[in-house]
Amino acid sequence: MTAPSRNHALFSADALLPAGWARNVLLRWSGDGTLVEVLPDQRAPAGVDVAAGPLLPGMPNLHSHAFQRGIAGLTEFRARDQDSFWSWRALMYRFALQLDPAQLEAIAFGLYVEMLEAGYTSVCEFHYVHHDRDGRAYADDAELALAVMRAARRAGIGLTLLPVLYQTSGFGGKPPSEDQRRFIRTTDSMLALLERLKPQCEAQGARLGLAPHSLRAVPPDPLRDALAGLDAIDATAPIHIHIAEQTQEVDDCVAWSGQRPVAWLLDHARIDARWCLVHATHMDADEYRLGAASRAVAGLCPTTEANLGDGIFDWSRWQAAGGAWGVGSDSHIGVNAAEELMMLEYGQRLSTRRRNVIATPWQPQVATAMTLAAVQGGAQAASRPVAGFAVGQRADAVVLDASHPAIAGLSGPDALSAHVFASHRTNAIHSVYVGGQVRVHATAHAERHAAREGFRQARRQLLNGAP
Repeated sequence: MTAPSRNHALFSADALLPAGWARNVLLRWSGDGTLVEVLPDQRAPAGVDVAAGPLLPGMPNLHSHAFQRGIAGLTEFRARDQDSFWSWRALMYRFALQLDPAQLEAIAFGLYVEMLEAGYTSVCEFHYVHHDRDGRAYADDAELALAVMRAARRAGIGLTLLPVLYQTSGFGGKPPSEDQRRFIRTTDSMLALLERLKPQCEAQGARLGLAPHSLRAVPPDPLRDALAGLDAIDATAPIHIHIAEQTQEVDDCVAWSGQRPVAWLLDHARIDARWCLVHATHMDADEYRLGAASRAVAGLCPTTEANLGDGIFDWSRWQAAGGAWGVGSDSHIGVNAAEELMMLEYGQRLSTRRRNVIATPWQPQVATAMTLAAVQGGAQAASRPVAGFAVGQRADAVVLDASHPAIAGLSGPDALSAHVFASHRTNAIHSVYVGGQVRVHATAHAERHAAREGFRQARRQLLNGAP
């Protein structure tokens, strides 16, 4: 089902380059999948693949909890008078307690195939289920992390692996609850895990980083020690953290420290371009200004944030301060890069009562402006060379399907706009390349059937106890 590319090259009549749309673009890449030429205004050379529609840079997914795809759509019932993130979390914990390595790998593989078919070419996996069901370490402490890595390798998606440090259940060092037992690690055991995983990541072409789960889950001293230990292993490694997702989290942080979460973090850690502030939904004016000035990426997950009732990020404040941002599918209530962008823009429209909010003075086409910004921010968060069609970047590309009803007959910018806002969540993607390798062709991944069947079986086992 997958067609190999010829001559390490691809030609497209319309391609979205970092500076904007260009016509008649020829891409060439080396044997390791690195772009060596990006040439507009060319003729299609003989024997080179011609894209079936407008060409987009691959979208990095900057925040993923792969196992949560197994419960997506299954928590949409009211369990108490007022459901919230916290009641959803209790259901998610119960699901996480049942997973075994084979089930995690099957769910992650199914998810990563979905991601590729939906326009994501790389993923930042915020991986926090570490231990066996009883909370004890596996004989190989990296058992579950390696399951995630195998799933990514088999699917062919680029990977930034972010093992999660999780130690407490609340601010002030509140002891972890029993249903968090699979997540808990000492700082030393986390650093040992990173050392264990480093050669595997290098061999796979994956990036390794660290994810302190949140300020409520990692007290100040372990946070400081973990960051110092990470620097000793790799001083350039990415760092991701959940922060200011919920108003209760903000209130609890203020009660504990006298500061809001983002303000506390900025005062107590060296926040810079290595950091991704996941969600950062509830910030005040100073946090927006100083957070953006730190050069950290805001990791926005609009479909999950809407599903959990988190709130709406103030994009205009962040943008006014020059902040970088990208998108992730987080809990995977939806797996569609275009849908995350649509939800982000629609959330801003609802909160500001204006249209085309995320357009910019230099890029009035809102879908184009969002795609370029999300690719740049996602690449920074992934700490991988996946920032679009430029020499030295990976040959990660998404080809739109010019025959799809939503985009048929449209030029590049209009086709992208229709893909984001009018494709009705059907697949308007024809092909996907990762590092120059065709991973999706004619809308389908080569292992789609196997991925879906493995996912189905794993979820059935987890939900019904079936063999």
